[in-house]
Amino acid sequence: MTQPKVSRRTFLMGSAAATAGIASDTRPRRAGARVASPNGKLNVAAIGSGGKGRTDIQGCKSENIVALCDVDWVRAARAFSQYPKATRYKDFREMLEKEQIDAVTVSTPDHTHAVAAMAAMSIGIHVYVQKPLTYTIAEARLLAASARKFGVKTQMGNQAHCHEGVRKLCELIWNGDIGQVHEAHIWTNRPKWPQGIDRPKETPPIPRNLDWNLWLSAAPDRPYNPAYLPSDWRGWLDFGCGALGDMACHIADPANWALRLHETGPISAEALLNEGMTSETFPRRTRIRFDFPARGDMDPVAVYWYDGGARPSIIDGIPEGVRLGDGKNGSVFIGTKGIATAGEYGGRPRLLAGDRVVGYKFPDETVARIPDENPYIDWIGAIKNDGQACSNFDYSGPFTEWVAIGNLCLRHEGKIEWDAKNMRVTNNEKANYDVTREYRDGWDPAQYA
Repeated sequence: MTQPKVSRRTFLMGSAAATAGIASDTRPRRAGARVASPNGKLNVAAIGSGGKGRTDIQGCKSENIVALCDVDWVRAARAFSQYPKATRYKDFREMLEKEQIDAVTVSTPDHTHAVAAMAAMSIGIHVYVQKPLTYTIAEARLLAASARKFGVKTQMGNQAHCHEGVRKLCELIWNGDIGQVHEAHIWTNRPKWPQGIDRPKETPPIPRNLDWNLWLSAAPDRPYNPAYLPSDWRGWLDFGCGALGDMACHIADPANWALRLHETGPISAEALLNEGMTSETFPRRTRIRFDFPARGDMDPVAVYWYDGGARPSIIDGIPEGVRLGDGKNGSVFIGTKGIATAGEYGGRPRLLAGDRVVGYKFPDETVARIPDENPYIDWIGAIKNDGQACSNFDYSGPFTEWVAIGNLCLRHEGKIEWDAKNMRVTNNEKANYDVTREYRDGWDPAQYA
């Protein structure tokens, strides 16, 4: 199979350019996204059916599962056996062209999220896209704008956004129970896959069951190697978004929502620790500081991210031996009146310090709860009832943008000063090169805008 060449890098340096895209899709379009009957069933398909993809399509089992796509039919065999009537594909573009689909799950490696989602949305198909929403900042901006343009219902797969814990934490902070939050710390024990390594030199033959060209999709050409897949792609710069991309959309979600970080994005970000990064992979350990301006009645706040075993040091006001988060993962919020913490997925929010710790009672519920805390039911319900899923792209797009800014500052030494409105770095022109990326011919998501 002939490998497409890498196209020139496309700069989407402003919200207007990101909304409009850079090319036209000449395929016939639907009149708009279908609004399904609340009592009817949707025709749902999967882009990525093995691994997490099988879990995602299982979440939609109440509907008609009509088609399954995966570049590796051996890895997807379990999903295929569960839905024997579903038509099987290797190329999602062929599936979208041939099938009558209302909604699709996108559960591919990070580098394929944007082009798969854009191809579906552009013809009126509702999308559920795994976290992180996109590989680049520009892609996140593009997807959020395009979801509005095409009128589709969307959801990012940070499932804990549907959970009780994150809602209780929001209510705690919005009630002023720890005062103004000026500092937040978020940490994870990831990566659990190799990082800080060089490209393998071996070029073994491509397994017969794998379409390597389709797996590469938007990423630059390189020889196949089992070091990349099925799961270790997260650590490679060409394919994944590292520990930050894997876990921030989970662990940082309580901070993002409760502190309304997505409303402005950061004004700067800086890698304070960048241990072991190579030209091929993310580092073994990082510590990143993000600075956010005032957001409504909330004061400016510094948010610190830690991974690879790095964790917050001793925090004044927290008694010795008190458990932060879940231990290896979690978040902590330092306010003017007290300190609160939550676990890996926002679970078990609680006060750690302040006058209200003893006998503390959470405020009355002001945030709507999600039935069964289920992100798939939430998304399907939004489609059938013309509503909005809780982690729709208007929320998860800006959230993904600031997470991706963290990876941007890992690639460029020194503080990154960020102009969110114009989607550009103001103090390092070279860094703007990585706000987007190069795409192989035919794989640029903006062609569907």
